[in-house]
Order: sequence, then structure tokens, then C-alpha cells
Amino acid sequence: MTLPTAFTAPALELQLAALSDPALDDLPFGAIGFDDDGVVRRYNRFESEAAGLSISRVVGHALFTVVAPCMNNFMVSQRFEDAQAEGQPLDETLDYVLTLRMRPVKVKLRLLARPGAALRWVLVGRHG
Repeated sequence: MTLPTAFTAPALELQLAALSDPALDDLPFGAIGFDDDGVVRRYNRFESEAAGLSISRVVGHALFTVVAPCMNNFMVSQRFEDAQAEGQPLDETLDYVLTLRMRPVKVKLRLLARPGAALRWVLVGRHG
């Protein structure tokens, strides 16, 4: 299988699930995989370095209340909740500004979820 290196690759959530941790670390964008309870289970090196949060500080913690409360809103967390409640897949890309623990940073977020998948994903594409 070819490694998904494009933030916009189709069916990316299926490819992410199959990646080893080293391959996930090699992606040119941030990848945060979390379970149905909102707990981060996978977090790649790119996002760790960009956000300044160690993997040990993120994995095992609630994404939207502990790690990134700046995403606990209708634009991000609510879209995952709605897709899960409706049993629908989610694949949306939006412009966003991250504000927690850093100066405001413009990013593109890609929100990925598929009914029955073990993990849902927030991908973080840094501009420039």
C-alpha cells in the first residue's frame, strides 16, 4: 500500500488505520486518532512537534476537554458527535485557528470518521 502523504487523499481514514506508528510519524501533517469516548489513542510526531505537546501528554487523555479544548465547539467536536449519532461518515475540511497554549495559528482541519471504525481522526494541515 502506498503511504498516504496527501492531506486531501480520498479514503484517508482507512489508510491511517493501517499505518504503523513510525509511518504515522512520517506524515507531512498532524494526525490525532481518538476513540468513541474522545480519548486520544494515536498522535503523530509532526503534530507533537508543531503543537509543542509530547505524545505522553496527549495519548490517553480526552481530546476535546483536556488536550485541545479550543476544538470543543460546534465546528469540530459537534460534527463528530452529530455524525456518530446519525451513523454517518464524516469527511470535512475547514479553515480553523488553533489558540490553545500557543499564539493563534491558522490551520486546515480535516475531520474523518466512519461508522464502526475504531478511531476517528483530526488531521491538522499547517499553512505556509
